[in-house]
Amino acid sequence: MVRLDTHMRGQVIQVLEEIGDCVELVSLDPNFEEISVGLYVKNSVATIWTFSNKAGVEKRIDAIRSQLVILGGMTAVPDTGNKVGYECGQLHETPLKFLMKQAVEKSPDHKLPDGAVKDLRSPLMLDIEGTEKDGRWVYTVLTSGEAPNVSARIRAVVKGLVRYGDMVPVSDNSAVFDCGDRHDELARLLLPFARNVNQVEDAISSDALRGQMTTGTLGFTPPT
Repeated sequence: MVRLDTHMRGQVIQVLEEIGDCVELVSLDPNFEEISVGLYVKNSVATIWTFSNKAGVEKRIDAIRSQLVILGGMTAVPDTGNKVGYECGQLHETPLKFLMKQAVEKSPDHKLPDGAVKDLRSPLMLDIEGTEKDGRWVYTVLTSGEAPNVSARIRAVVKGLVRYGDMVPVSDNSAVFDCGDRHDELARLLLPFARNVNQVEDAISSDALRGQMTTGTLGFTPPT
């Protein structure tokens, strides 16, 4: 295991104090030198950061930020190359974790599914649609196809959106983000995860273990 000397450890801690707490650490970037990349949040601003100094890393960080904007509807912070936020003023940290993984692990030209996605527990196709109601943007789960348990599957997907999207249920088939604002890209990104909670939970546990191992190899424990 590689350990940081006292000077380097101090530099790491100083950086973390400036950019905030890590909400998601992708331990291996398959699209650039297998570096570790983290997303850190402070004062409603998210910062993409890596401690790697490999040639070309700044360009890679810029590409990841572009994907956060495209896939998650985030807004780039002006005059920065690695910071983003949401116009609603919230960061929606739970769905932000899923967004960060997609931005790093998928191909740099990856795009969101256009239209419905296949349900993994039934023959149904699932889609999501947003409409403004009483000053909030409400997202409704839609289905096409035939299955004996349509209502149950819709309720399950809504529960998945609530769990992974920091959303609030409105009815058996709809939910809103807790800020009440419109986040179409984020809602569509979450839909494939919301359809199979058990499988996603297993993946989250596995990723958390890998993240702990990666942090250990850096020789420091981020402050809590």
